[in-house]
Amino acid sequence: MQYRRLGKTNLMVSEIGFGGEWLERHGESESVALLKYAHKAGVNILDCWMPDPKSRDIIGKAVAEDPSGWYVQGHIGSTYQNGQYTRTRDVTQCRIAFEDLLARLHTDHIDLGMIHYVDQESEWEQVSHPGPYLDYVMELKARGAIRHIGLSTHNPVVARKAAESGLVEMILFSVNPAFDLMPPTDNIENYFAETYAEGLNGVDPVRVEMYKVCQQHDVGITCMKPFAGGRLFDAARSPFGVALTPVQCIHYCLTKPAVASVLCGYDTPEQVDAAVAYERAADREKDYASVLANAPRHTFTGGECTYCGHCKPCPADIDIAMVNKLYDLAVMQPEVPPSLREHYLSLEHRADACIGCKGCEKRCPFGVKVSQRMQKTAALFGRVIEAQ
Repeated sequence: MQYRRLGKTNLMVSEIGFGGEWLERHGESESVALLKYAHKAGVNILDCWMPDPKSRDIIGKAVAEDPSGWYVQGHIGSTYQNGQYTRTRDVTQCRIAFEDLLARLHTDHIDLGMIHYVDQESEWEQVSHPGPYLDYVMELKARGAIRHIGLSTHNPVVARKAAESGLVEMILFSVNPAFDLMPPTDNIENYFAETYAEGLNGVDPVRVEMYKVCQQHDVGITCMKPFAGGRLFDAARSPFGVALTPVQCIHYCLTKPAVASVLCGYDTPEQVDAAVAYERAADREKDYASVLANAPRHTFTGGECTYCGHCKPCPADIDIAMVNKLYDLAVMQPEVPPSLREHYLSLEHRADACIGCKGCEKRCPFGVKVSQRMQKTAALFGRVIEAQ
């Protein structure tokens, strides 16, 4: 298992995580064993948005053997009232639900306290400004009941505002190639439409910018819904008209800026194996780019670099995906930040090593003008280096 830094939290989380949503539909012993099986495979981060006692008890029993070896995303505002899930900002109910979470996990703290499920911009304005709900979140942080403040959302506009706010250190966001086609919406059901409108092509620009802003502000992302509820495994249900594999979906998520972990949902150990297989997969098995570029509907050939690495190998041994990522982050800002400059300078082979052969462009499924971008990158960072 490989581990990545989760933004400014500095937590090193497994690239493959555990989305616990389906734990309650199995027997307790079966679900406890499933969590332990995933942990043995190296998984160390899990999301517990679920407020029901059964799911929380399962997680508590599963992590008891190695409580310090798990990072838990616990949600503030996900409550259990009258036998059912209720999303609320009522502090009395939030307090009851959160203290219940700590009790069932047999702990006095969790690492990641999530501002739960904010998809409307108006609601973000409400929860991010002083008031009873935010006061409670800050109280939890002050007493150490949560170590870091996060946010869960499906709306890239809300995610960007959160990243820019300085309030949150990480975001749980829905990431997959189908959702990335769609323009911002505060209605998650739109993402699960039976068909997508014609004319969608490549990652929606708002989402492109959101990923970059999260990277810019060092706000780490953990991914939910990486398989779009399983739709992407079925050509008949996929908006692309083609099927992807778990490994391809996971690689898609992990190539996005700021993404640290992909939280997959599991019913069986075999599904855990299918996700963890990513760590041993060959490049050809990870290749989602060719599939999406040649799909019969909604291709990704918009000329936008997705950092998929399909351009490899480079005769000058340039890490083209990384250079492109650094360039995209640099041009977002009036001046190139020192951290980006140092990262660029640390590369063994930089953009000015490009020989202009354009072999990478022939391999790029998305029509990226790589040679031009290498020239622009070399010029941009060259000016920064000269100005030192």
